Amino acid sequence: MTKMNNLLEIRDLHARIGDKEILKGINLDIAPGEIHAVMGPNGAGKSTLSAVLTGRPDYEVTSGAILFAGRNLLEMSPEERSWAGLFLSFQYPIEIPGVSITAFMKAAMAARRKAAGLPELKTGEFMKLLKEKMAFVQMNPDFAKRDVNAGFSGGEKKRNEIFQMAMLEPVLSILDETDSGLDVDALKIVADGVNALRTPEKSTIIITHYHKLLEYVRPHKVHVLKAGRIVADGGYELIDAIESRGFDQF
Repeated sequence: MTKMNNLLEIRDLHARIGDKEILKGINLDIAPGEIHAVMGPNGAGKSTLSAVLTGRPDYEVTSGAILFAGRNLLEMSPEERSWAGLFLSFQYPIEIPGVSITAFMKAAMAARRKAAGLPELKTGEFMKLLKEKMAFVQMNPDFAKRDVNAGFSGGEKKRNEIFQMAMLEPVLSILDETDSGLDVDALKIVADGVNALRTPEKSTIIITHYHKLLEYVRPHKVHVLKAGRIVADGGYELIDAIESRGFDQF
């Protein structure tokens, strides 16, 4: 694979789960600072793509290659991918009873800094950063004491994930159907967070069926994934075409 100035390069990616091939030759380039939307019908392979990128062990890559920040992503463990700056926002964030948001984030930050050869933040420094990032995403500071996502509403879970993004500062964030089932207020929580965290170095992949989130977070490029292949690439005009004629046109 030829090295380019892209943050992510996917070449002829094939992947399966069990005996079922799901991805059938994906090619995708994402440059630093870009937001890409991956759209498609149910069963197209969108969530499989996010699972492969983050290293879920039940998905097998049968051929192809992925470079992330110049490194062979497929040779990296899920933990190494996270330490390198890859972040996944789940469609359905899990609850972790017995683990507070503060403890969870302290452990995540410590692991990330250790991997980068940096010392662990002192307690005072960490708590100052925690409060700053909670204020940044307009999260109630009382949530720092609560267990991760336990008893949270859909909007609160999404705000918590944006808070995690703000704390960890990933270079590539993957939002895997994070807009599924959200009302307009919760959508705006996600959108405002993504937009506020945008920098020329950080990129985002938004995986979605719907256009609504993309009205708030305008992607640079749009890709239509269908039956395991990217069948169309373009700009915002693709979203308009999907809204008017659906995915059957591709």
